[in-house]
Amino acid sequence: MDGSATSLGNAGTGTLVSLPATLIRGDGIGPEVTEATLRVLDAVGASFDWDEQVGGVTALESEGNPLPDGTVESIRRTRLALKGPLTTPVGTGFRSVNVALRREFALFANVRPVKSMVPGLRYDDVDIVLVRENTEGLYVGFEITIPVGDDRKAVAQSTAIVTRLGCERAVRFAFEYAIAHGRQRVTICHKANILKAVSGLFLDVGREVAEEYKGRIDVDDVIVDACAMKLVLDPSQFDVIVTTNMFGDILSDLMAGLIGGLGMAPGANIGEDVALFEAVHGSAPDIAGQGIANPTALILAACMMLDHVDEQGKATRIRTALEETIREGAQTTRDLGGNASTFEFADAVSRRLS
Repeated sequence: MDGSATSLGNAGTGTLVSLPATLIRGDGIGPEVTEATLRVLDAVGASFDWDEQVGGVTALESEGNPLPDGTVESIRRTRLALKGPLTTPVGTGFRSVNVALRREFALFANVRPVKSMVPGLRYDDVDIVLVRENTEGLYVGFEITIPVGDDRKAVAQSTAIVTRLGCERAVRFAFEYAIAHGRQRVTICHKANILKAVSGLFLDVGREVAEEYKGRIDVDDVIVDACAMKLVLDPSQFDVIVTTNMFGDILSDLMAGLIGGLGMAPGANIGEDVALFEAVHGSAPDIAGQGIANPTALILAACMMLDHVDEQGKATRIRTALEETIREGAQTTRDLGGNASTFEFADAVSRRLS
């Protein structure tokens, strides 16, 4: 991998030979979907030298910290990580582990592709990538509560922080991603009509960056509420969407709903030096250990990881096998209309790779 992790498929490794990577199996259904994903990676011949670490509740129980130093140092060393879903401990004063990882490694671009695979849904041709600024906005956590009289929480205030640098690197990433993946258009999503400072800056910078790609990538912009409506009415209107942190968080879940839910949605967190790949769904403790979780999201995240290290051929083979397995329907998990277990589903995908 070269010195920059800023674009998927830019690592320049050529043939993958036991590339060092950090593996975090996660909490709840995490260990199950991670094991299923590893089986598929083995079947396609993807060889990573995994350094297994812990995070979330599992790490809190074993090491007294949901984000241990060892996990952070491992990611810093390998610069590449695959992560199952983590649970942030409730009522302990700990902030989100996922947010902490993004801030620790300045993972400024969150990439969430959605593509139709599940037959019988309202739309069968969804193919959109959302690029979300990943470290700024309201999610910086600058919050206070102000007591008034006897009410200790009479006023609550959150401050959104948006910088020109943050806007520029997220938007530029979206345009570079579009070029690298043969996309035709980038849509800048904002709320500059109301949030004239923070969202206005994002839109202004987005338009400035877009000028550099004139003639190569088409560009338009849309207000976030109109974007949500248009996604539901006709998602084919969109190709690549780039937006701010909170808007991206909301819209990416909406987009996942168009293709069958969060069980179908992978994510990549990209920084200058580190790339972390994950399923975007939660740890689902209510079904943990039952062997019924859908591993598709993490398998697709592993495909994004393969893309990142220039193993697009293996990634394409996995995506094809995965889609064929889902569309055939004989060995799918319950959320996809079948009765297969997590590992039966993974094994069905793996057989198509042998």
